[in-house]
Amino acid sequence: MGWVWLFTILVFVFVYLVSGIRLLYEYQRGVVFTLGRYSGTRSPGLTWIAPIFQNMRVVDMRITTADIPKQEVITRDNITILANTVVYYRVERPQDAIIKIQDYGYAVRQYTQTALRDVVGNAEMDSVLSERQKIADSIREIVDAETSGWGIDIISIKIQEIELPAEMKRAMAKQAEAERERRAVIIASQGELSASENLQKAAEMLGQSDGALHLRTLQTIRDIAADPSEKIIIFMPNSMQETLGKIVKG
Repeated sequence: MGWVWLFTILVFVFVYLVSGIRLLYEYQRGVVFTLGRYSGTRSPGLTWIAPIFQNMRVVDMRITTADIPKQEVITRDNITILANTVVYYRVERPQDAIIKIQDYGYAVRQYTQTALRDVVGNAEMDSVLSERQKIADSIREIVDAETSGWGIDIISIKIQEIELPAEMKRAMAKQAEAERERRAVIIASQGELSASENLQKAAEMLGQSDGALHLRTLQTIRDIAADPSEKIIIFMPNSMQETLGKIVKG
């Protein structure tokens, strides 16, 4: 009978010891509480806790990606925009993340939304569109300062998308079209100016020689008469006839 009790006790001890074995992966840490009080943080690998007396909360130490839903934000110049962000964070001190905050993931998302409204609300729409990375860095600094006491490190915050109201999109499209037309007019006028300067130089050079001027005239006539269906009547001035005669005799 004594052997039965001994065997029962040994089985109970074995089950008790086995049930306390825990395995932590490389990216995990275990926050251990003994009778409700924090008693240490366990490293990766095999570890053991005393069942009934101890409890362990496992914390993931990898970088977490949290998608912040799209929300309406009013800029300083009273333009309502829709913006959504993504925040990348990780746990630095697992004991603080468990003890000081109930749900650190939810808290990070809420702080990011609040910081987004604050930062964008103090900037004009043009700055928000052109300095998106600067806005995101400002949001990260605010959120990181608030969450550092919980053992959370904000790695980065990215503004994924900024959506403007429909009327603002139409106004910006008209503005862009007007800007393209203005540039086209400037380019065309610059081309005409350059062409006129070249024509002026050519006219000055041709004017220095009667023969060159008349030869240019004949070349132009030849180009015009390329179509055999057209008839051209030319009245040649005496100066041109004399010049051609000199060229033929020479």
